[in-house]
Amino acid sequence: MDASRGEIPDRKHQPSRRSALAPPQRTNPWGVVRQNVSIFALIFTALFIAHAPLLRLPYFWDEAGYFIPAARDLLLTRSLIPHTTLSNAHPPLVMLWLAFWWKFSAFTPAVTRFAMLLIASFTLLGVWRLAGRVANPQVAAATVFCTALYPVFFAQSALAQLDMLAAGFTIWGVYMYVGQRTIPALVLFALAPLAKETALIAPLALMAWETVCPRLRIRTPPDETLCIRSEPPWRSLVWLVCAIPLACWLGYHKHTTGFLFGNPEYLRYNLAATLHPLRIVLSMLIRLWQISGYLNLVVLTLGAAYAISQPPLKDIDGATRKRIPINVQLVFGLVILTYIVTFSIVGGAMLGRYLLPVYPLIILLCVSTLRRRIRRWWWWIAGAAAGFVFALFIPPPYRVSPEDTLLYRDYVILHKTAANELSTRFPHARVLTAWPSSDELTRSYLGYVKQPLQVLRIESFSDLEMLRASHATDQFDIALLFSTKWEPPHPFSRLPFGRALHERFFDYHEDMNPQRAAALLGGRVVDYRNRNNEWVAIIAIERVENASMR
Repeated sequence: MDASRGEIPDRKHQPSRRSALAPPQRTNPWGVVRQNVSIFALIFTALFIAHAPLLRLPYFWDEAGYFIPAARDLLLTRSLIPHTTLSNAHPPLVMLWLAFWWKFSAFTPAVTRFAMLLIASFTLLGVWRLAGRVANPQVAAATVFCTALYPVFFAQSALAQLDMLAAGFTIWGVYMYVGQRTIPALVLFALAPLAKETALIAPLALMAWETVCPRLRIRTPPDETLCIRSEPPWRSLVWLVCAIPLACWLGYHKHTTGFLFGNPEYLRYNLAATLHPLRIVLSMLIRLWQISGYLNLVVLTLGAAYAISQPPLKDIDGATRKRIPINVQLVFGLVILTYIVTFSIVGGAMLGRYLLPVYPLIILLCVSTLRRRIRRWWWWIAGAAAGFVFALFIPPPYRVSPEDTLLYRDYVILHKTAANELSTRFPHARVLTAWPSSDELTRSYLGYVKQPLQVLRIESFSDLEMLRASHATDQFDIALLFSTKWEPPHPFSRLPFGRALHERFFDYHEDMNPQRAAALLGGRVVDYRNRNNEWVAIIAIERVENASMR
């Protein structure tokens, strides 16, 4: 019949204007649970075996400086506000998780890392479910494989920091959102900021997108829609619910400490000092590099860029291989872009782990594109995985944070060795050093010393700080120097832009080398160790050396 004459059209032949991701069909819930438990167990076993040599390492950097002391305070005093370290207003969910495991197991680094591996496995299970939902099992397996091996994710999997749990809740929240399960998505997105406050980025980005999306006039394929949820603008405000738990925590923190966002120095470093327009531009360049090329991620992103130029392949049945639906790709892109912009404005340190919630999304987009357009796509996945493993063990020719690769292991081993040396040879000496080594030597529960040492703390080992220390040599007997800014052994360029800009905007300084420091302080280097350009040096002031020889 002709629809133009007012007759009823044959709806069987009309294209359906619906989301490419229809709500999931009913399945046996117990079967889904069993499958999830099986996949989780497989992922956790693989992670545990891969991290086995790292499980007993003492705590590293921010672990030792904040997260472990804060969780220990919670365990001993049941206080959500730490009192043995300055509160940074970080939400307490990860610290509660660690305190729970210590309470019912043991207060050791191995238990801590076991607990964090459970969180990493939870995150990878979310990656599996999300990739399987928007693509297929082959893409899901490859995405989980690459994500688990990506150096930033691998290193963070066992470290007691906040970003992995925030990433887990965010990935699961995105999974529920693209499946149009609003209530579970709200719950997960509300829990994410209780792991780390910046995880509120994702639900706020989705709220903004739902407000704008229905008003866009962009052509889409006939069987897809532009928006996953097409709701009236006022209904998109439901995502503000996700901010309520975080607001309650910040209100409690303000009531207890007098500070809404942590101590003033923390707020200055992470917000007030980051708002210069030039710094924002430079930060955005660094963030774009981190989501496109950092630590051999370029293998996947370049592969995907090449694949886009190729026509889609056909499966055995003659059907064209499907891509991730356009509306899902837009959601992924929006979350990624929001993270890049936000962490170009806030956050004093340009750490790769801040982008941990979006790395799985980037990898998923790349893997899906490769499978759709490259016939031997598994070879490209194998090459990317090999590149990730290489970056884990071999330092790149550009500056990275040690916690993004296994450089953190070199750091911990060196500091543990130096602490043993000091405890054995100079147990009663006064030690000049900088943070976090000052905490490592005074807090025995961090795993470096059995008995605390006397420590005189300085800010850094820059020329200016060491010159000040040289005028107070009567206050210390030993100087413990170490690399606070990792430099590549064979750099292809020292800094991506001017040193003055790094010093001004990114807290850059050069550590004084041990020989110069010994000459300045009137001592001698009695021990020096170097692993992949992570180094420690023990300098004994002459009077201590002479006394020990008597």
